Amino acid sequence: PMLRERVAGDIYVFRSELYLQVTAGVIVTEEGAVIVDTLPFPQETVKLRDFALRRCPQGIRYVITTHAHADHTHGSYLFTGAQIISHRRAREFLFKFGEQSLALAKNQTPDLSHVQLRLPEITFDHMLVLRLGGKTITLRHSPGHTPDVITVRVKEDKVLFASDTLLPVPYLDFPGGGNIDDLRRSLRGIEISGLENIVQGHGEVLLRGEIRGAISASLKYLDCIEQLVDQHVRSGAPVEPLLRTSIEQCGRSRIPLNGMVQRLHQANLFYLYQLKSGHPVARAH
Repeated sequence: PMLRERVAGDIYVFRSELYLQVTAGVIVTEEGAVIVDTLPFPQETVKLRDFALRRCPQGIRYVITTHAHADHTHGSYLFTGAQIISHRRAREFLFKFGEQSLALAKNQTPDLSHVQLRLPEITFDHMLVLRLGGKTITLRHSPGHTPDVITVRVKEDKVLFASDTLLPVPYLDFPGGGNIDDLRRSLRGIEISGLENIVQGHGEVLLRGEIRGAISASLKYLDCIEQLVDQHVRSGAPVEPLLRTSIEQCGRSRIPLNGMVQRLHQANLFYLYQLKSGHPVARAH
């Protein structure tokens, strides 16, 4: 199953029900469609692609990859007639590690057996603006979750694809180079004026009245986990008691993403503890 939602006159959001409610978008213009991320499994991305072609007979012009994680990139190879756009660091990551990561994923998940790695053809560092079919689509670097994340804003439709900069719970990817200070800056840098919707990288679409509160709650959560980790490190306490801290203690619900947010919360604590203590700790799985 896969959910589709129309968030503006020409913008549709697809949300995977096979893996962590990953989102992908279709922006329809008079000169062709723009895809924002693909979905984790080919059968989902094929449905997204076919829908885009039905709605936009001019074809699919671009696929924007918001960062190099597999759940956002596995379907890129299915858009043979489109150009792939990403941040420069996303392309570098895929070039260095993509084949190895994909081979491992194929061994673990037979449904990925036909997936092929495709590298972006167009990259940028800070900002890139696409003007297509009367739409202004602005891509901005938004590091924090990983160093290569970008956001995608459609000016005329007042929609922002925030990628994993904004999630039901902030997540610092390890070993992908997540950085709590960068994530704070990226969250504070979201220009909310004029926005009607924000599409999170996973989970529900945020409506205008929810946007300010979601950003504020994310910043408070980051402050909370950093304070907790700092206290544990200063006291010399082991990591295990820290990992028993519930997500509710930092003001967030454990319900979103089918409860997976609690595990993401524990991963954040573990990652920050490792960074701040300077002593790598083996974690039981």
